[in-house]
Formats: sequence, structure tokens, C-alpha cells
Amino acid sequence: MAKKAQTKKTKTKVKKEENFSPYIKWFWKLFLAGIFFVVLLFLLASWGVFGELPDHTVLENPKTNLATEIISSDGKTLGKIYYNDNRTPVSYDDLPQDLVNALIATEDARYYSHSGIDARGTLRAIFKLGKGGGASTISQQLAKQLFHGEGSKNTLGRISQKIKEWIIAIKLERQYTKEEIVAQYFNIYDFGNNADGIRSAASIYFNKEPKDLDLKESAMLVGMFKNSSLYNPREHRNPVGTRNRRNVVLSQMEKYDFITEEVRDSLQKTDLGLRYTPQSHRDGTATYFRAYVDAFIKDWVKQNPKPDGTKYDIYGDGLKVYTTIDSRMQNYAEDAVQQHMPRLQAEFDHQNTPKRNPTAPFLDLDQSQIDALMKRSMRQSERWRHMKYDLKKSDKEIVASFNKPTQMTIFSWKGEIDTIMKPMDSMRYYKSFLQPGMMSMDPLTGHVKAWVGGMNYKYFQYDHVKQGKRQVGSTFKPFVYATAIDQLHLSPCDELPRSQITIEAGKYGNMQPWTPRNSDGDYAGNLTLKSALANSVNTITARLMDKVGPQPVVDLAKKLGVEAEIPVVPSIALGTADLSVYEMVAAYATFANKGVYTKPVMITHIEDKNGTILYQFTPESRDVLSAEAAYVTVKLMEGVTTDGSGARLRRTWMPSSGVYKEIITGYPYGFSNPIAGKTGTTQNQSDGWFMGMVPNLVTGVWVGAEDRAAHFKTITYGQGASMALPIWGLYMKACYEDEELNVSKGEFEAPMQLSIEVDCDNYDPNENSGSLPTEEVPDELDF
Repeated sequence: MAKKAQTKKTKTKVKKEENFSPYIKWFWKLFLAGIFFVVLLFLLASWGVFGELPDHTVLENPKTNLATEIISSDGKTLGKIYYNDNRTPVSYDDLPQDLVNALIATEDARYYSHSGIDARGTLRAIFKLGKGGGASTISQQLAKQLFHGEGSKNTLGRISQKIKEWIIAIKLERQYTKEEIVAQYFNIYDFGNNADGIRSAASIYFNKEPKDLDLKESAMLVGMFKNSSLYNPREHRNPVGTRNRRNVVLSQMEKYDFITEEVRDSLQKTDLGLRYTPQSHRDGTATYFRAYVDAFIKDWVKQNPKPDGTKYDIYGDGLKVYTTIDSRMQNYAEDAVQQHMPRLQAEFDHQNTPKRNPTAPFLDLDQSQIDALMKRSMRQSERWRHMKYDLKKSDKEIVASFNKPTQMTIFSWKGEIDTIMKPMDSMRYYKSFLQPGMMSMDPLTGHVKAWVGGMNYKYFQYDHVKQGKRQVGSTFKPFVYATAIDQLHLSPCDELPRSQITIEAGKYGNMQPWTPRNSDGDYAGNLTLKSALANSVNTITARLMDKVGPQPVVDLAKKLGVEAEIPVVPSIALGTADLSVYEMVAAYATFANKGVYTKPVMITHIEDKNGTILYQFTPESRDVLSAEAAYVTVKLMEGVTTDGSGARLRRTWMPSSGVYKEIITGYPYGFSNPIAGKTGTTQNQSDGWFMGMVPNLVTGVWVGAEDRAAHFKTITYGQGASMALPIWGLYMKACYEDEELNVSKGEFEAPMQLSIEVDCDNYDPNENSGSLPTEEVPDELDF
């Protein structure tokens, strides 16, 4: 019986196996068919049936738009020139380890153990139909970013794209190291707000280089990979969601033992620590200088094609423009403008209330002249150009639009203001603002260290450094003195009469007799040349002009780099010529550089993205004055800051209070080192200048309104010593406090052979071999 039972059991088992056998066969058939199908799909995809795949050359050099980067002399990025992509790549070595760990923990925990495809993650995604999380590796995500972007909306298309992602990911893994893939992934991602790539993101969101990002900052940026549009940390977007997403990243880092539980908990309680620093063509540091570079590089690419004859793409080729600007000095210059200009503007506005000045901001104009000025400005505006030539509007329609209330955002020193205003009224509003222009330069090398072309590039795009030219006032006088010293061998200690002088009509081409006046009305006694320049005595400058003649003065100005046309008439002695800050700084630098003119340098070289030098500047210099004449002129100008209008630079105390204290009596600069300089003020107080020099830095500042008809009523606030000098003082004070800059506090170096006496305490005029002039020159108010 037992044997029969065993036989029956065996037969039952065999029968069951026979019943399951077809299923097992079908399983293996389907399994093998599946494998064959997957292999076939891969083969078809690799053959290009589902669309072209990038070949090895494209994989070696993936095409991404790389912005042109503008780099300061101290290695900081001043800004970028880009069209759509604000991208500058960084290497893996420039990425902090916390940033890399955050990426691995959040996006691809098995990154270092797979070859482009995470089999375990893929199977999990298939069996859970994607509900358990995606299976894309970092390599696959890079493939997607590089070669097709957003996924297809239909299922078949998405499957096709996924297969191509797998193939490209495997190729990328073969082509690059794991570290290179990580770096590419960080460099390719768009973090929003013009933050293309990790370098832009670190700068825009935290004002840092990537290598300086801390753990929580790294976690926030990695969290944005999920969706940078949704997880946007800006205050008006989604800071709460971004913080929550950052905390998820921190949890993932703790899960995979990159950080401890204690660190996770402590960081999850903190805020984002955002330091939002927007980067656009109209924001950031050195905006006016960057506009100059933009124009330079666009002109350069036209003249310098690639070896294959094609043009460089400044928006996509990743050029690097290395400049002479020092980012620290640029910041100090911009800070000085930001400190002084609102205070000066407040006093200007106080003088131009409707009650005090019904024609504000204009003075000395009647209504017909104001109407003509505004009409002229309207036709010169960008709005007129756009409506006339882009929109093809008639003149009548354009004029009507200028008088129609429009919603707009306008500039103010307290921030932008949203308002409704007629465009014509907004033009007049902007004409009420005083504008600065400032440039700082090393006189030996010609390297321009700081460049402030205005107070806000977004609203005032006219550059007052190189583009703008205004009357220079008494800052032109050193050119006259230098000519006389060079020709007549004069000493700063020589004396001339202060009395009035008339240069008769026709003597030097002047149509009328010319009798300049002194601003203080004092014509008694004699003055040394040093004292005369320090106090800007017009009659003594006129006597020097009458002795040497205007032509040699104009010739000297041209040798000093002045490009503007200067009329050859005596009145130029008092600064009637219109010159730029750029020209004036280069000219003054010649005196500090022992009589050698060095052309200003803004760009040292240009490189392509691989570091190959494409452009190298060639220094330009020439001898203009003898070292002795240049040194004597400098010693003359030292008197301006010891006994003249610049003496407030040496003040260490704080008299009175308020705006008067800050502008008129001066901030407590407390300079004790040698400083050569000259103030300048035009006749109706529309232009204020200060040119200041120490041995290794020459800086010029101009302040004035867009239209000369907008100006101070009196000389109190309307002089160069009040309008421009405070900016120079604040800037230099900051430069001196930064000891790394090594701005000189020493004496100007005297030539080895000095035959002219410059020490007036021990001066004997009978020993001087120079011959004194006997006559005079034009009208100007200056202190």
C-alpha cells in the first residue's frame, strides 16, 4: 500500500511539473525576448533610428553658450557679456566637497558604483511605475541637459528619449571621469534669475565664488536641481519652499553619512542666508566701465576673426577679458560717490524748490529757452528714436505721447519709485540730478584702477568719464604753468603782481580785448606762483599765458593726450575748453610720471575659453616734459592741498553739523602725506572738478548736471572743492585704509639734477635764472 501511495504521489508531482512547464518556457521566452527587445532598442537608437545621437567629437566638446567674462586685476569677476546664458564654467577642483556630497546624496547615491545607468534604480522605477522616485543618474541628467532638454509629453517619445539618455550617459561615462561629469552638470544647470551654471548661481544668490560656499548654501543650490523655477529663493517667489527643499537635501546627506544628525538638525533651523546680488547689464559693479568693455570687445571681434575666418561669438565663446580695474578700488570709488552725491543733491534740491526757483532745476533761462531745451532733449531721447524709427510714428504722435501720463518706475536716492508721470515731466525730473564722473589711474603703467561714469547706469547711461566733455575750469591752469616753467625756467617761489591785465584784441587771435577778473576782487600786491595756483588767481595765470602764448599751451595739452579741439586763444588759460575726465586724468598723470605720458590702459589681454591669448595690449608712452618741469609743476600743485582750496583734505576735526559740515568744511579726511591737486569751477557753477595726485595714483572727479543751465546759485556749494573734492577724499581715505593696495603716502620723487628751487622758505629770487612774464588772461570763479 505504501508503495502504491508513493507511486501516486510521484505521478501527481510529474503531472504538476508538466502543467507548469509551458509557463516556465513562456517566462524564459518572454524574458529573453525582453532582453533581445532592449538590446534591439539600444541598437536602433545607436544607429540613429530614433533620432541622431551626438558623435564622439560632440561629446568631447558639448556646445553650451559661455558668456564673455570681464575680470578685474585682482581676479574678481566684474560682470559678463551675455545674450541668454550668463554662464562661466568652473573645474571640479573649484567645487567644495559639501556641494558635491549634497549632489550625490540627493540625486544619485550610487553614482560612483555605476557606469551611467543605475540598474537597481531603473528596475525599481519600472516595477513601481515611477511612483517610487525617478531612476535618472547624474550622467543621464547631464545627457538630457546637454542634448535635448525638456522631456517629451507623449509616452513613446519619452521612451525614445530615455533610451537615448541611457546611451549618451554610457558614452559620457567612457569619455569623462566621474569628477568631470559632476563639474559639467553643475556648469550646465540653469538656477534661474540669470544664474546659468554654478558660478553664476553662487555669485547671484550668495555673492561668493563656488569654492567659498558653505554647507547650507550648497544644500540650497543642490535642492534647486529639482525645479529652479519652483524652488526660487527670492523673497517674492518661494523662499519657504526653497528652505524646505534645502532641508530635504540635508536629510539625504545625513542618511548617507555625509553629515551627522546634529549638524542636520542645527542647519535645518537656519534661514537661507540669501545675499541676492543680481547680475545684468545694468546692475552690479563697474557698470559704466563694463559698457566701455562691451563696446571695445564688439569692435575687436569685427577686426579680429578666428583662424578659420569666422567671427568670435561674444555671447557664446566664453572669452575672458582681463582688465586693469581693481575691484576693491572700484568699490571704494562707487561707495564714495554713494556717500557724497545724495548729500550734495539734497542741498541742490533745497535751492531748487518752486518757491526759491520757479524755473527749477534751471537757472538764468526764460520760459522760451526752457521750452527749446526740453524740445531738443525730447528729439534726442531714446523714446523718440524708438517711436520714430522702430514704430514708424509721426512727429505729432510722438509729441503727444510725451505729454500723456504713463506708468513708470523712476530713480531716486532712496530707491526706485513706481509712479504715473508724463514722459516730458520725467525728462525734466531727471535733469534735476547732479551727475559724477570719476577715473583713477596708475601714472607709471597707465592702468586704470577705478571708473565711475555716473550714479546709476540703469537710469543714466551716459558715461561721464570718456563720453562726456565739460568745461574744466581752473584744472586747466597747471598746463599753463607747466608751459611757462618749461620755457622760462620759473620757480614756484617766483612772484608776480596780482593786478589786472588786459590782452588787447588781435594779439593772440582773440576778437575782443580780454581782461580777466579774480573771484575775490583782490588785485593788490604780489603772489608767488605757488600761492597764485593754490588760490586760483586768474590774473597771474593770465600773465603767464601772455608771456608764453596760447599755441604752446595747446601743443602741450595735445602731447598730454587731450584729443578735443582747443581754440588757440588766451581765454583757454582759465579752462574754457570742454574736456573729458579720461583726458584730464591721463594729462595729470604725466606730471606724476616725471613728464612721460602713458596712454590709459583698461584691458590687458583677452583669452579664449581654453586660455589661449587672443589680444595683448601694447603700451604707448612718450616724453612730453622734462622731469624737472614736471616735478616743479607737481610741487606747485602741492600748494593747493596745503594752503589753497584743497587744504580741507588735511582737516581732522568735525566742525558744525549737517550737510554744510560734510560738503563745505569737509569730512575729517586727516591726510598728512604729500598730495598734489587742483580744483576747478566754471563761471556759473555748472561744473565742479578736483584732480588729485599721489606718486602712484592719479584720480580725477567731475560733478555737474546733464544741462549746464541746471547749477548752483552760488559759489558756496557750486565750487569744485564742494562738488568734487569730497568724493576724492572719501575714495582715497578708503584706499589708504586698505593696506594691501599700497597706495603711496610718500614724497614725489625729485629728479637727480634739479636746478629750480622749490623750497620757498630758503628761496633767493636773485639766484633764479628764469625771466618773469609781465602780462594777463579770462574770467572764472574758483576757490
